Amino acid sequence: MSRAFVKEDDAGEAPIIAPRAALPPGVTNYVTPKGLELLRQELEELEAQRAKTEASPDEPANRTRQLTILKAQISALSERLNNAKVIDNSGQAPEEVRFGATVTLKTVKGGKPGLVRTFTIVGVDEASLPQGKIAFVAPIAKAVIGAKPGQQVTLRFGKEEELVEVTGLVYQ
Repeated sequence: MSRAFVKEDDAGEAPIIAPRAALPPGVTNYVTPKGLELLRQELEELEAQRAKTEASPDEPANRTRQLTILKAQISALSERLNNAKVIDNSGQAPEEVRFGATVTLKTVKGGKPGLVRTFTIVGVDEASLPQGKIAFVAPIAKAVIGAKPGQQVTLRFGKEEELVEVTGLVYQ
């Protein structure tokens, strides 16, 4: 066969595999019950996608590349699931901010006084700013964990500091 019919860009180029959300080394992978359910659903979807890709009549090089990516994603997700520690705070008395809490903060000084923020502290894989879910390893979560309703806490945003008050605390 002539070299004119061989795709040069497919030969040996390693696939790029997006990493999972960052979890610092040595930090326990805390998850909410909902977060664990979402991880399991994601694993099922990846397994189904792998089975579909294995049965695909695609060109062998393309199929092998897709399977390599899926295998790496399944491996990383399986490791997260194996190391997951579920924290179920439903029914918890709202005495102190902990993992799983939905917290409301009101800016007292600095930033925009009177600004109200509400977010839930969740695992790294469940975190989503648009949904108001903040990873427990995020600086704002670390700053408020342990605080009690009515307590003031200092948040640092680069060189800026902001004094906020915990005005709401709920466990769902």
